[in-house]
Amino acid sequence: MRYFYTGVSEPGPGLPELVIVGHVDDQLFMKYDSKTRRAQTRVDWMKEGPEYWDGQTQIAQGWQEWFNASLDILRERYDQTGGFHTFQLMYGCELGEDNSIRGYAQYAYDGGDFISYDLSGQTWVAVPTQAQITQRKWNENRALLQQDRAYLKETCIEWLGKYLQYGKAALQTKPPMAQVSDRSSRDGLATLSCRVHGFYPKDVAVVWLKNGEPQTQETSRSGVVPSGDGTYQTWATIEINPSSNHDYTCCVEHVSLDADLRVAWDKSLFHLSEPESNLLLIVGIVIAVVLVLVVAGAAVFFRRRQGAGYKAASTRDGSNSSGSNHGSDPCVKA
Repeated sequence: MRYFYTGVSEPGPGLPELVIVGHVDDQLFMKYDSKTRRAQTRVDWMKEGPEYWDGQTQIAQGWQEWFNASLDILRERYDQTGGFHTFQLMYGCELGEDNSIRGYAQYAYDGGDFISYDLSGQTWVAVPTQAQITQRKWNENRALLQQDRAYLKETCIEWLGKYLQYGKAALQTKPPMAQVSDRSSRDGLATLSCRVHGFYPKDVAVVWLKNGEPQTQETSRSGVVPSGDGTYQTWATIEINPSSNHDYTCCVEHVSLDADLRVAWDKSLFHLSEPESNLLLIVGIVIAVVLVLVVAGAAVFFRRRQGAGYKAASTRDGSNSSGSNHGSDPCVKA
């Protein structure tokens, strides 16, 4: 479970003064922003009632005031008089399959690390010199250190367990499906694509195998993106020589799978490349046009020959006559 806080010094349209979001695994389950000033659930499986969210709203509003004051202090420490600045917090906890617990909390200012909490040492650790004052104050407050430790190792884990139980159906793992396709590319090569979709949670590993060997460097991967139904999808491609005798297989690793999912490329189904097909189409059109022009030219040629022969015959019959019949004959005029 993770929470992300983002405060800005100069809010504007579409950019609230403070935004808080909470995630369980990869699912956004809550949100607060300074415009609505309400903490609200973002999932159907949440069972906590209005009183719970009223309490979360009060806590978030308190964080908003604290973030505003902190931004003012940080601008002074960095000797800044104005401008756009950000102050961020990320904290949360993780429960491993072996029941191991991991907790973390870290702050950032203008995108750079500022201070973080070391759970094992139960101390705050400053990164830039500007954070040393904060480090000293927070580490001197033994009650605050105990509170931070208790939250990350106990309270956070307790709520994570509740949320996982609430969203058991929605948060259960879903195995990936994979589809392999091909298309022609440059210089007679082919690009193999592996679309992996329908999986949850988000973490997945996809690589192309050549004769069973991973082609890590040659495999190009897209980012993992939501499918819109609570699952995720991604793509992996590789460029190959389709005339080679190598076997290519898309290999997928996911927490929901007992063994790797492997889908082989069927070389026998490799179709005529689109560039070649387009070229043949263009050549065919050009040949057809040329044939039409040749036929049309021949027709014009023969019509002219026929016209010329008719005129000669009329002249032999009476080429010296000025009668109106010959004068009105269109072939004679021509």
